[in-house]
Amino acid sequence: MNKAFILIVLLLLSFYSCKEIPNDGQALKSDNFTETHRPKFHFTPAAAWMNDPNGMYYLEGTYHLSYQYYPDSTVWGPMHWGHASSKDLVSWEEQAVILYPDSLGYIFSGSAVVDTQNTSGFGSKDSIPVVAAFTHHDPEGEQAGSQDFQYQSLAYSIDKGYSWTKYEGNPVLKNNTGIRDFRDPKLIWHSETSQWIMALAVYDRVQFYGSVNLKQWQYLSEFGIEGDTRLWECPDLFPLKIADGEETKWVLIVSIQQQGPNGGTGTSYFIGDFDGTTFTAETNQQWLDWGADNYAFVTWDNAPLDQSRRLGIGWMSNWQYAQEVPTKKWRSAMTVPRELTLHRDDDRYYLKSLPVEALRKLRSTKTNIPPEVISNEKELQGNFRVSQSEMELLIDLDKTTSNEFGITFYNEEGEALKVAFYPGENMMQVDRQQSGPEGFSDAFFKGPHTAPLQMQGGVLDLQFLSDVTSLELFALEGALNFTDIFFPSSPYSRLKVWSKQGDLVLKGGTVYGLNSFRGYPQP
Repeated sequence: MNKAFILIVLLLLSFYSCKEIPNDGQALKSDNFTETHRPKFHFTPAAAWMNDPNGMYYLEGTYHLSYQYYPDSTVWGPMHWGHASSKDLVSWEEQAVILYPDSLGYIFSGSAVVDTQNTSGFGSKDSIPVVAAFTHHDPEGEQAGSQDFQYQSLAYSIDKGYSWTKYEGNPVLKNNTGIRDFRDPKLIWHSETSQWIMALAVYDRVQFYGSVNLKQWQYLSEFGIEGDTRLWECPDLFPLKIADGEETKWVLIVSIQQQGPNGGTGTSYFIGDFDGTTFTAETNQQWLDWGADNYAFVTWDNAPLDQSRRLGIGWMSNWQYAQEVPTKKWRSAMTVPRELTLHRDDDRYYLKSLPVEALRKLRSTKTNIPPEVISNEKELQGNFRVSQSEMELLIDLDKTTSNEFGITFYNEEGEALKVAFYPGENMMQVDRQQSGPEGFSDAFFKGPHTAPLQMQGGVLDLQFLSDVTSLELFALEGALNFTDIFFPSSPYSRLKVWSKQGDLVLKGGTVYGLNSFRGYPQP
């Protein structure tokens, strides 16, 4: 394609993007959410490619979720911002695309804030503006080998987020670092210094910028790990009060594009202090989720919670194989929304993460699992669909003598997802190597995936969310999260608990059938 033609296309896109993008707020409709591998209670777009969550905020009873979106294909392409909304973080309505590529480039990841004081001047006394900061990515500059083809821009909405206008002064922050990767602005208001803070991923570190009006930005500081040369993305900085305490610390979430805990991408965090200029870590890097498929996890602005809780969501995939997974009409889902809390044991700070309580409204049938000693294996049966369920198990570690026990999800084709626990090694495993037909990606079937899990006596609490092609595991009241996806030939229909070389002592549990938020009930 010649450069003149590219220039004409970009100019036309620029003309369209300078206008407000209309949207009457009516959800986009799909006549088919029953395709093979389509989740029932996780958000997926009706069609096409989706990745990182973006532009998340709460305003007047509605949670808004934007995301990286390419409406013309099921693989990554010129990025837009898709948009969905929810009243409860459970039922989602897909809205019209809100940001399109323009003459400055594609619309990469970013964030949105409710500018309640109208510091930006985009609103009025009667209209609170929502302001989005995003990365413009210039593909021509990238192809030409320049170092400054990514820069930060703004868009704003004065109708709660259904139509948007790009700021005529874009870009508001150019790249003068000499580093090519300069993206994913995450905004937060810092009341102590009366300024907006932007956390920005700059290759292998996070840079912080300050502004009083979201339009002019001043460099403040940077944070990184000495000797770390991995690519960092999607930072998120916010304060969090310790659960059941008065101390407040700052959390810095950073997604890592290489060498995640089980290969490829992963989401990590640091805990420390932020004085309005500098972030100082008091912990080493910790993993927010040990599975292979929770990336770019970021949090909602203005959510109606106290200072000890924070709401967030992640992209449920991994760049090693995201563009190759065997879905046809659509590609990728989000994790369930999760609530973060901060905890301290002795001098160790760490996060816990659990599904939002609102998901309980999807519960339909209930099957109780009685206390039992399992020496071999036992199939769990009840009025629930295994592939669309929530299971809670309590394991008595003091009485359990087995050094290997677990849960297996499987179907009539012999495909299986195996979750194993090894108390003697304080380790757990998720093995998806036999989870479904191979052939779409060699990286996908590597494994098994592992995570450290303290099992030194007491009771081990486990919560499993199973949704057709994903398993989200929460242990120790959310101290450990583990998210993996899989693609069986048919949904897993059977479930067994098993033990090797000793007894597994169950204190009991519960399995709930879950309805789809789209109105499809449990069969």
